[in-house]
Amino acid sequence: MRPKYPQVGSSVVSVVATIACLSIVLAVTFYLVNQQPEVTVEQAPEQIQAHIESPIVLEEQETVEATPAVTPDQVIETRQISPKEEVAAHLEAGEFGKAIETAETVADLHQRTLLLKMVVEAQLKSGDFVAALGTINRIPLADERTKAMGERAQAISLAGGAQLADFTQLIDLIQTQTSGLWEDTGEGEGSIRQFDSGVRVDPQGLLHHISKAELDGRLAALGIKARQADLNKNVAQNSQMRLISLTRLEKEVQQLIEEGRSPVETMKMLAGLTKVEYVFVYPEDQEVVIAGPAEAWIYNDQGLPVGIESGRPVLQLDDLVTVLRTFSDQGEEIFGCSFDPRPEGLARVKEFVAKSNARGPLRAGAGVRNWTKQLKNQLGVQDITLYGVPKTSRVARVLIEADYRMKLIGIGKMDAGDNIPSYFDLLAKQNTKDPQNLEALRWWLTMKYDSVLHNPQRTAYQVVGSSVLCQSENQIVTNEGQRLQTGQAEELNREFAANFTKHYQELAEQDLVYADLQNIFDLALVAALMRNEQLADRAGWEMGAFASTGAYRPAEFDPAHTVDTVINHRVYNGKDVVVQVAGGVRVDTGSVVKNQKNLKVSDQVGTVSKKSQAPALPVGRWWWDLAN
Repeated sequence: MRPKYPQVGSSVVSVVATIACLSIVLAVTFYLVNQQPEVTVEQAPEQIQAHIESPIVLEEQETVEATPAVTPDQVIETRQISPKEEVAAHLEAGEFGKAIETAETVADLHQRTLLLKMVVEAQLKSGDFVAALGTINRIPLADERTKAMGERAQAISLAGGAQLADFTQLIDLIQTQTSGLWEDTGEGEGSIRQFDSGVRVDPQGLLHHISKAELDGRLAALGIKARQADLNKNVAQNSQMRLISLTRLEKEVQQLIEEGRSPVETMKMLAGLTKVEYVFVYPEDQEVVIAGPAEAWIYNDQGLPVGIESGRPVLQLDDLVTVLRTFSDQGEEIFGCSFDPRPEGLARVKEFVAKSNARGPLRAGAGVRNWTKQLKNQLGVQDITLYGVPKTSRVARVLIEADYRMKLIGIGKMDAGDNIPSYFDLLAKQNTKDPQNLEALRWWLTMKYDSVLHNPQRTAYQVVGSSVLCQSENQIVTNEGQRLQTGQAEELNREFAANFTKHYQELAEQDLVYADLQNIFDLALVAALMRNEQLADRAGWEMGAFASTGAYRPAEFDPAHTVDTVINHRVYNGKDVVVQVAGGVRVDTGSVVKNQKNLKVSDQVGTVSKKSQAPALPVGRWWWDLAN
């Protein structure tokens, strides 16, 4: 009899076989899994526990952990160093130039200003006031730049002021020189005289009249001789003829600016040059050169740099750059200033004098003084008109100061010596019973040169007979206070102007502001000559840092806008009180360079040019002396 379920035994065998196979697979798997940590222990010991708990995650982390996870975070943190921290680090290391470079990469103007002021503060603490000025000029916000200028001035003052030349503020000069009371007394009717003059510089016109060709070859000989230059390294050594390459100087100045540094004092003082006598252009060498006597300099009590031996002010780079920009495509090619009484003030004065005359003679002593004071109050302040140069420039300061002092001389409030008597003194010597009742007198200064010599090739120029000319004119004041030109000058007016011109050099030795003014005239003539004769173009020089948009920034000063009226009085013949109201100074030099009648051809100038050509100079050298 067969069993009912004949397949049961074979099924059991199949199940047992299946279980056995599965056990083998599990055993192999268990063995392999337990062997994996031994492979990874050496690669990543810190991950052992993770491998035991989750073997699958281990393989995924092996591919990620090829680069440590902390490294990217560290790189990002380094890149996020702020510009402020970077500037501070450079300053701590004394790397001012790199600090400035970092600051100027910041687009935000307020942030850039903050960073640049950090540099300024560090430079002031180190005592480098010149470099601080250069950094201040880079500050983009005008208000903050002005504040920084004030902080720099305070730092200089606390340091004793020995590092830099300083100048008395014009307003202080006016306040100390002007007074509303005088000691002279008298009585009688009065006549008023108002002086208006100014400073006007137009070398273009001046060269029209004085440039002449020299034919004897003297300048050409000097040009050849200058090739045998004396390369002494001491700029303090006196030289009868020092030559300055403006092209080389500009290149060195530009380099310093790019490094965040300011021009050195030798550059600022043009190597001690006290006068410009020659101008040369060397197209083949791409050079423009100026030349003249030079000497070591010191700062006088007023902070003006002057020659140790001559006592004459030295030429300054700030002034040169200022006038070069005036005589450029962007400039006015003329500059000057004037002191202008306001029409309403002049109208009040005429009315005041008319009423005073109607009341009869003035009471002696206090009566005259009180009348003079009232007259000054009626006229009020005068406006300072300045054109052609920045109102904040040193050139402007010199023009205005010379203007003001000239008025003081004219009305007898400042002594110019016996050879330049005041208008009052001239009037007293005339011994006239009826002094002329002139409404207004006007004096102005302009450039005066005997000639400008040049060689036939117009590559060498010599300035001959440099001086200053004082001119005069009478004006009429209408009832409305308007001043009308007459084109004429009465005798005493002309005499004062003639004395001022004739003895100008004596005055310049006595009062250095007039020597300083003459220096500016000389530099203006150079600038006009370069413009009219296209010297920079012929030398292939774009003027770089010295150009109108160049990086060099001359020092700035607080501008003057108004000036107190200056008056004085005298009594003549017991009845006439003559009151003079001073105006200004006007210098007109514009007709110099365009009138070919005044240009003289000179072969000798060309010879000078050849002698003056630069020899092989050391790298960075921009000046040399003519060999004896």
